[in-house]
Amino acid sequence: MQGGTLGNWVQRARAAREGHGELSKDDYEELKRLRAEVAELRMERDVLKRSVVLWVKEATK
Repeated sequence: MQGGTLGNWVQRARAAREGHGELSKDDYEELKRLRAEVAELRMERDVLKRSVVLWVKEATK
């Protein structure tokens, strides 16, 4: 392939725009925060599910 092909230009433009796929420090911190938030929300969801199951069991006795 030649250095001036459209594919190479697109690849270079994407790399320049995206920073070669590396996360900035701010992006990494946000990702870390969001992952922690997702874990907390999943835990809360699971607690609510268990509560509903117990409530239904009590209500149908």
